[in-house]
Amino acid sequence: MKRLSAIRRYPVVAATIAVGLAVLALHGAGLPAAAAWLASGYALLVAAATGVRMIRDLRRGHWGLDILAVLAILATVAVGEYVAALIIVLMLSGGEALEDYAASRARSELDALLERAPQTAHRMQPGTETPADIPASEVSVGDILLIKPSELVPVDGILLSAEASFDESSLTGESLPVSRTAGETVLSGSVNGSQAVRIRATATTEDSQYQRIVALVREASESKAPVVRLADRFAVPFTAVSLLIAGAAWFLSGDPVRFAEVLVLATPCPLLIAAPVAFLGGMSRSARNGIIVKGGATLQQLARARSIAFDKTGTLTYGRPRLVSVHPEPPFTADEVLQLAASAEQYSSHVLAAAVQTAAQDRGLALRPAASASEVATNGVQASIGGRTVLVGKQRFVAAAVPDEVSAPAAGQLMVYVGIDGRFAGTLALSDTPRENAQATLDRLAGLGLQSPVMLTGDGKASAEGTAAVLGIRTVHAELLPEDKVRLVAALPQRPVIMVGDGVNDAPVLAAADVGIAMGARGSTAAGESADAVIVTDDISKVADAVDIGRRTMRVALGSIWLGISLSVGLMLTAAFGFIPAVAGALTQELVDLAAILNALRALGGGRSAAPVPSVPPESRKVREVRA
Repeated sequence: MKRLSAIRRYPVVAATIAVGLAVLALHGAGLPAAAAWLASGYALLVAAATGVRMIRDLRRGHWGLDILAVLAILATVAVGEYVAALIIVLMLSGGEALEDYAASRARSELDALLERAPQTAHRMQPGTETPADIPASEVSVGDILLIKPSELVPVDGILLSAEASFDESSLTGESLPVSRTAGETVLSGSVNGSQAVRIRATATTEDSQYQRIVALVREASESKAPVVRLADRFAVPFTAVSLLIAGAAWFLSGDPVRFAEVLVLATPCPLLIAAPVAFLGGMSRSARNGIIVKGGATLQQLARARSIAFDKTGTLTYGRPRLVSVHPEPPFTADEVLQLAASAEQYSSHVLAAAVQTAAQDRGLALRPAASASEVATNGVQASIGGRTVLVGKQRFVAAAVPDEVSAPAAGQLMVYVGIDGRFAGTLALSDTPRENAQATLDRLAGLGLQSPVMLTGDGKASAEGTAAVLGIRTVHAELLPEDKVRLVAALPQRPVIMVGDGVNDAPVLAAADVGIAMGARGSTAAGESADAVIVTDDISKVADAVDIGRRTMRVALGSIWLGISLSVGLMLTAAFGFIPAVAGALTQELVDLAAILNALRALGGGRSAAPVPSVPPESRKVREVRA
């Protein structure tokens, strides 16, 4: 069955082998003329089919390298070297099979992630302790699931058992098992420990963390890099040099066989195969390091990047702010302001909303329900609570609705402004800590040539400048709307530009940047879908890893192409003096192909990033829609 599948997949390879065996049989039967006609006719037929495809490409404006292979086949048939013509046909058609093998080797890390996707769930039946096995795709929010020892968690959920241990290495990069207690979040794709546990599903499979990663990987594996353009950069000069050497050999020797012997060694397989293999290897290495790159084009842009911009909250900082102080405006009290603000923030998805609610609960203040509530994206929330109108959010959002003067923020702090019943009620001061490895990441990016990072954030100016001062970022743009970020990224002079963000408000600028990188472990779905690369661990250092991998992949791809060109030119010059017969040259060219491909597979190397992944509290890995 495998042989039949291979024949159906590569019919030209199978036909070439069959013709070759028939030619040997005819020679053995003493019919060399028939062998020559069969081999020559078949080779010319393949050359004609390739020529038609080549002409179509030329009409579309794509100058390819097939012209050398066609000329080599025609030349070898013309001078009677029909065995060499068959070898060239086999090399041309076998290049696809060889590329598939190398691609499967390079894509192994991506395929492994896809194959691990949870397929089955054990749903507990009401009134019984016996679970029913169902497809993971049929799990609904609220279902109680049994997770057996060493099984993958099929969907995101809340742990119901008293405690459990999970391996989350495929999601977060943390190599040690992570302990969870009842009420904590359990991520899909994590592996249960040694005891069976129960969880309550909080998402369907397609909305769960692991399936989001799988979807991104599938998109990455199915995308096609513009590697043809990379090879085509060399098509015209390589073709010209090859024809020049072949023509000079024929002219100086007076023997047309020399022309064929040179062109046999000019077949362009290394240029056509090496670059795709290198890019697939780079994508695979990225996946192994917790970075899903959505195509070879992204790796090329990462390799060429000259500037970089960052969002602040949740990207350069941990995005886990805590309340520092409450500053009420008379006649409001601190507890009154905090309680009403926290009650309104129940209806906000902003990362600061959780901090305000937690602070109120820690002070024993009960959160009150709202009769109505609405969130104004990137600005704040408005709610009607106990007959009182409450506004919570940015300074300009509250100031636009109240006649009172709204006080300026304190330096270096995140400020939440509160308006109650049309009056300015006070501010809540919060602080957010820069990531421990943010400075090291910026230093490493500077070493890679990205020396002037820019901060683009919707946060207040004082808070943004305070964080930027700690990290040594000189260019800061604060209090931005999503369209402001897009405009500023478009205006950056050094291109290509990388943008790193995590919130739903970052989705437009991630899509607009030359390379958008989303912090996917805790960022929004919209950000991940808009980005060109997604970091699936909550580790900012992966940004530097992505740039490093992109640059190394491009070096390997170009190095493999130049290796193939150098070996081919050297062999062509040798053949020009008659030292390499046509058949031997065709066989030698296969070794050149192999050398170029093996060199391209070096893009797989490098292993995991040497930088350790910090242990991250579970709450930081919850998916949030970030407003600023």
